[in-house]
Amino acid sequence: MLKRIVPILRIFDENKAREFYLEYLGFQLDWEHRFEPDMPLYMQISLDSIVIHLSEHHGDCTPGAALRVETDNLDALHGALRQKEYKNARPGIEETPWNSREMTVTDPFGNRIIFVETSAE
Repeated sequence: MLKRIVPILRIFDENKAREFYLEYLGFQLDWEHRFEPDMPLYMQISLDSIVIHLSEHHGDCTPGAALRVETDNLDALHGALRQKEYKNARPGIEETPWNSREMTVTDPFGNRIIFVETSAE
C-alpha cells in the first residue's frame, strides 16, 4: 500500500536553495509552483531515487530538519562535493560507533542531509 516518503524542507531564499541543492549537491529541478509571481516558491527536486520538496511557505514545515540518505559510495560522493569548492561547506566523513560512515551537509536554512554508508557484515 505505501510507496515512498517525500520530505518537505523549509527554505527562505530561492537563489540560495538553487545554489545549494542544484549546483552543489547536483539535484535536478523537476517542477516548481507559485500561486502568483510574488508568492512563495514550492518545488520538487530529485537525484537518483531521492525526491525532496522545498517550500518557502511558512506553514509547510519547520527549518532544522534532518534527512538520512543511504549511499553505496560515500567516497565518490564526498570527492565530487569537495571538487565543487562550495564556499559554505567542506564536509568530511565520520566513522560512527554504530558501524556506518557518514557525511553531513547543512543547507543555508539549517536543514541537515546525512549521507550514510553502512558496513556490510
